[in-house]
Amino acid sequence: MIFYDFEVFRYDWLVCLIDPDKDEPYIVVNDVDLLRKIYNEYKNDIWIGFNSRHYDQYILKAILCGLSAWDCNDYIINKGLPGWQFSSLLRKVFLINYDCAPLNQSLKQLEGFQGHSIHETGVSFDIDRPLTQEEITETIDYCLNDVQEAMNVFAENINDFNALLWLVKEFNFPLSYMSKTKAQISAEILECVKVERDDEWDLSVLSCINLKKYKSAAEWFLNPDNHNYKKSFTLNVADIEHDFGWGGIHGAKEKYHYKCDKNHIMLHIDVESFYPRLMIFHNLLTRNAKKPERFKNIFDRRMQLKHEGKKKEQAPLKIVINGTFGIMKDINNKAYDPRNANLVCINGQLMLLDLIECLEVVDSFELIQSNTDGLIIKIHKNDFELIDDICYEWESRCNMKLGFDYVKEIWQKDVNNYIFVDYDGVAERKGAYVKELSSMDNDLPIINKALVDYMLKGVSVEQTINDCDELIQFQKICKLTTNFDYVKHGKNIFTNKCYRIFASNNFLDSTVYKAKLTSTGFSLYKFANTADNAFIENGDITGASVPQKLNKQWYINLAKERLEQYGVT
Repeated sequence: MIFYDFEVFRYDWLVCLIDPDKDEPYIVVNDVDLLRKIYNEYKNDIWIGFNSRHYDQYILKAILCGLSAWDCNDYIINKGLPGWQFSSLLRKVFLINYDCAPLNQSLKQLEGFQGHSIHETGVSFDIDRPLTQEEITETIDYCLNDVQEAMNVFAENINDFNALLWLVKEFNFPLSYMSKTKAQISAEILECVKVERDDEWDLSVLSCINLKKYKSAAEWFLNPDNHNYKKSFTLNVADIEHDFGWGGIHGAKEKYHYKCDKNHIMLHIDVESFYPRLMIFHNLLTRNAKKPERFKNIFDRRMQLKHEGKKKEQAPLKIVINGTFGIMKDINNKAYDPRNANLVCINGQLMLLDLIECLEVVDSFELIQSNTDGLIIKIHKNDFELIDDICYEWESRCNMKLGFDYVKEIWQKDVNNYIFVDYDGVAERKGAYVKELSSMDNDLPIINKALVDYMLKGVSVEQTINDCDELIQFQKICKLTTNFDYVKHGKNIFTNKCYRIFASNNFLDSTVYKAKLTSTGFSLYKFANTADNAFIENGDITGASVPQKLNKQWYINLAKERLEQYGVT
């Protein structure tokens, strides 16, 4: 494999390439012959880049075809058109490209999350002249850094690469299939052939669903007036307002905290592989699949591995199992089947609603949340056998399988933000405020730690925050989107795209604003979750200690504000 990254200007282009098995990188500046020589050497290897699926691979192909790198760059960046449409000649260049970029994250953000220097170039890509040697040298340094950071990202997410490679080998695909997305690979495994249909809204309710109290929900989905993906409705279910629509069912008690006493139990009732089971056992898999049996075989294999506790071995299979519903809704995918996708979606919601309706007959039943594929409920311990019998009847009738987890204590902000712990001390965490962070998503980590340690260990937020001396734990990574023109911090104006911001107790440190130019001047907007007094540190902070000017009290106040949203008073 070889890692690569292009930088393109109107009169110049350059590319830096790193072979992990070699000591020195390749640096190519405006030299087509050298680039072609390197390409021929690595032609059958995997070329890995960050966002290379949408950009770098097409720049490479354009140059090798004798086309203008700038014209291709302009086509993709400025005109916003897909690179593969730039020229039919590009299809003649064989390339196995693997894009290591995670969804919705820039390379600069990831540099920030890891504590690395947020390295941005001072050379404008709008320069309308050949670059000077000094500018070329600076751009090479910037480009090399991006390649090295891409290698870091690849290493952190290598399990994704290995899972995709396993599927390619397992199904005897050529290595070139590593250029495809997970979604495309899934469609290839099922041997999907795209079919044009006009039955997107030909909807029906499965015969196993038996709604009475809440039958109005089924009627809403079947009403042609509601066949619009922007439409939704609310319904009071078990004393909780629920949202229904063309995505999933959602409802929860807000600002809720409860710890079980000796007379009550809380159950997390989870529908095991809900959507895959709907597709298999109710014949709702994409109709474009010529080998639908493969989906069932993969499902069975994954379930066996899950029950054996072999988490690592499940990863490739989960790509197909969990991703197939999504590709049924993707108009650009061979598996595109919007009718069946809609049938899975609405029947999943109605089936879960059916379960709630059945459980409501139990006097002690209290719903805490429902969310797409599961419920959290509270009951009197004497009613467990009745609950169990009801669930068994529902499982048998709907051809589903439920899992029970006993919940000891729960803190819940809303349906998408909660944390609960079982009697073994194992916690389930969901939502930005309490999720387990990684080096690829390391934003205000001290706040997450403070909330979790308080809820699960009883440690005060003051203790967690005051005892921490790692600067990286306090970072807030902010990205300047295309809706804004620059960043203003005091008298300083910055045009970089990414910033690492900290709360400051120095009153001379001002607010960090993102600025938008208007016809009457400019408008300032404070970055969310940043202090009024703040400082910026975009250099490498790995191993750095907290400076005296860091305002720990600001972080303590923010942690307490968030705790209140989870029902902590």
